[in-house]
Amino acid sequence: MPYYVRVLYRSLANAVVSIHALFILFVVLGGFLAWRRRWVAAVHIPCAIWGVLIEYRGWICPLTPLENALRAKAGQQGYSGGFIEHYLMPTIYPSGLTPRVQALLGTFVLVVNAFAYTVLLRRILRGS
Repeated sequence: MPYYVRVLYRSLANAVVSIHALFILFVVLGGFLAWRRRWVAAVHIPCAIWGVLIEYRGWICPLTPLENALRAKAGQQGYSGGFIEHYLMPTIYPSGLTPRVQALLGTFVLVVNAFAYTVLLRRILRGS
């Protein structure tokens, strides 16, 4: 395979990682964005539910296999497990991702977003 094709696939895989990271930030913090732009809640709530379910159920996000497939086409080695396990867990929890840790991550997302939407609902009910 020509070098430029491998570079293209590697660049696409890196773009998927960036999108994945931004999606995770949106899942965790998007409720706060809804404080300023209320329409964001219509997009954020399904994303937050997805993020919590991914953690509670131990599912793999579809972006992970996509990234791995692009890396394989670029001549790079993919990885097993999920995005969080591969990119974030070695930094936060070097021993690895366990179901208990995933439940804690899911609960963290749930609590942060419950707080954000509680504040948003109070503001709406106050008329501000």
